[in-house]
Order: sequence, then C-alpha cells, then structure tokens
Amino acid sequence: MSEHQWIVTLDLEGVLVPEIWIAVAERTGVEALKRTTRDEPDYDVLMRDRIRLLNEHGLTMSVIREVISGLSPLDGAADFLARLRSTHQVIILSDTFQQFAGPLIAQLAHPTIMCHRLVVEHDRITDYQLRQQDQKRRAVEAFRSIGFSTIAAGDSYNDLSMLRAADHGLLFRAPERVRLDNSDLSALDDYDDLLSAITGLTA
Repeated sequence: MSEHQWIVTLDLEGVLVPEIWIAVAERTGVEALKRTTRDEPDYDVLMRDRIRLLNEHGLTMSVIREVISGLSPLDGAADFLARLRSTHQVIILSDTFQQFAGPLIAQLAHPTIMCHRLVVEHDRITDYQLRQQDQKRRAVEAFRSIGFSTIAAGDSYNDLSMLRAADHGLLFRAPERVRLDNSDLSALDDYDDLLSAITGLTA
C-alpha cells in the first residue's frame, strides 16, 4: 500500500444492501414509495413526499421494521466488505436512518456508519433529522482536512458530492441516467471489480 493513509467511504443502499423504500413499496403496494435518490436529486422533496405517503396509507414504523427484518445484504456484499475492511479503513456514509440501518449493518459485521435519524411519535414517522446537510461530502472533506486520502463509491445523485469531494470517486451499479450525467466518473458493476479498483488506487 502507498504511503498515503486511505479511508474508503461507501454508500449503503444500492451498493451493499437493497433499497429499503423500494422493499417497503413492494410489500405494501404503495408504488410511489419506489422513488429513490436515483430518481429525485432533492432529498428534502423526496423525504417529505415519503412521509406524506406513509401517513396517507397508515404505514407505521412497525410495518417498516417488519419489512427490514426480512432483508439481507446484496449478494456478495458481505464478502466484499469483509475483504475491503481487512486492508482498508472503511466508513459507510448513508442518507438512510439509524432506525432502518441497524439490522442490515449487523449482517455486515457492524461497519462504522454515519446516517440520519427519523422522528417517530406513537409508531408513526412524523419528520426526519439530518445529521448534517450534505453530510457525505462534508465527511469526506473532513477526512481529507486531517490528512487522509479518500476513495468514495456510490450509486445515486445524492452520492455525487461525496464522489467529487474524494480523491477518487467511483460509481457502483448506478442507473444509466446517473452514468450519462457523470460520464467522467468510472462506473463499475461487480464487487470484484470494485475491490480491484480500490486496491489499485491505493497501491
């Protein structure tokens, strides 16, 4: 490995685990909940719409927890992350929520994750609290400010500021629209290829 001290930052949903809101949509039949950050770049618009839909359809936190309890990491994700963590410092930077991430992070052997928090009242989601605005980018900038070199990988519009703040940004399993809009970024689809790319960049 090079003389640089490296931190690898990864998105969670779509990169290591399924999209939780899509799983909720499929379980409940509320098709509009399938919209994700791959479709809507404005995170606040997306979350306000999600909360409205949950309330309209009477979907509680308990229902969502039940859906999450049936999810597993994407095929090959746990092995990829274990191999990556054996040689690199890894931090998950996600726009998911503490209440959602716990069971899935446990299945990934508890990597460090930085994410947001939901406001839940009487089992209903009423609001959300950002840990910090544009937290992915600002976390990467903070790591760089204290002397770390960074590699970031993500799949959605809300990952782009993180990818572009890093020394090296990689798209992973990103939809065609995101790839076309950011054709200057390397785009990968296989965990072995992603691991090889990271290893090569840090050699």
